Amino acid sequence: MAIKTISYAASDIGRVRSSNQDSGYAGYNLFFVADGMGGHAGGDIASALVAQRVAQADAIYDSAEKAGEILKDTIWQANHVLRDACQEHPELSGMGTTFSGMILVGDKATIAHIGDSRIYRARNGEVKQITSDHTFVQRLVETGRITAEEALVHPRRSVLMRVLGDMEEFPEIDIETYDVLPGDRWMMCSDGLCGVVPDSVMDRLMLSKIDSDEATELLVGEALEFGAPDNVTVVVVDIVGPRTQTEFIPSARFVGSGANDVVIDDRKGRRILKILNPLNLPDIILRRTEDPTDYVPESDEYLEKILRETRTTIRWRYVRQLATVILITAAIAAGVIGIYNWSQDRYYVADHGGYVTIYKGIKESLGPLKFSVVYKTTGLSIAELPEYQRYLVSRSITATDLKDAQRILGELTKMVVKK
Repeated sequence: MAIKTISYAASDIGRVRSSNQDSGYAGYNLFFVADGMGGHAGGDIASALVAQRVAQADAIYDSAEKAGEILKDTIWQANHVLRDACQEHPELSGMGTTFSGMILVGDKATIAHIGDSRIYRARNGEVKQITSDHTFVQRLVETGRITAEEALVHPRRSVLMRVLGDMEEFPEIDIETYDVLPGDRWMMCSDGLCGVVPDSVMDRLMLSKIDSDEATELLVGEALEFGAPDNVTVVVVDIVGPRTQTEFIPSARFVGSGANDVVIDDRKGRRILKILNPLNLPDIILRRTEDPTDYVPESDEYLEKILRETRTTIRWRYVRQLATVILITAAIAAGVIGIYNWSQDRYYVADHGGYVTIYKGIKESLGPLKFSVVYKTTGLSIAELPEYQRYLVSRSITATDLKDAQRILGELTKMVVKK
């Protein structure tokens, strides 16, 4: 079945970072995001090099299998480019990038994924996360050692165990093929979106009927509304039928660092690789240290280390929660005791069994908790009082102290109706 695509890509530096280390691409048949890591070591260069190399695989293929093979090979070639760049420019040692993308052939989409950027699909009113994060924390979730809720706040949630970067061996890349249907909406994003914006907000925009360009801009805008502590890059691809009339013209669109040239700067005998973008010159001069994503090669030892840290974190969280409950309970108890002690210096006159009665305390109560007791029941019948005084006693008459309560009782006694 033939299909058409309507796509859009957008990227924003966010509200905290001094440079955009994300790259995105929306092309003819290929769409992806890459989130660079390495801070001063060149996360922006890593994502740009990978984006510009992998975009060369944007072509027409005979089958999804062939497209997947070419895409995987091209990603490996991009990894060689990163490794060679690090060897030639030692200052870039340690740089790397995630990659999450899809290439379309007919009604098939072949997914390539490594790292913690994500791919989502909206279909028939449901949004599904297609990729799985290559993080140690996600591995703990998958093995049932921690919950998904605990993973959201885990201090090591950004530690990656698989990325493209400065390494000799071929990186392990997830490759899968899915059917695509008219009406599908696919979305690729860096963790500046999915790690910041709640799923409910993303789902609402993914399932909306607005155009892909507006959906993309709104998703980026939501990340900014939620503080945008990281760069955010989004690529949205809408699948439509071949006869759908549209003014959209496919093109090769880079965003983020991928839209800039990577050049060699000869500086005092050193050949430095950098991103060429005049708009970023102030950042290059005044660039501050980033808070880069960490990469640690996959290992059982590190997984156990994170698990131990998780147990310690959860244990202390329970201790803090218990301490908070105890403190709140103690504060409430102290407040109730204080109110009760204060109330016992008060008196009022009211009805008790048809007789005028002096109460110690206050008439108000807190649920089942009463703040008054009968202090003295008199022989003065309510029925003997004039109508207005009967009304006052039925509503209760507040006294300032016991002496005042006895005064009120004396006044009522004088008003007894003689029969």
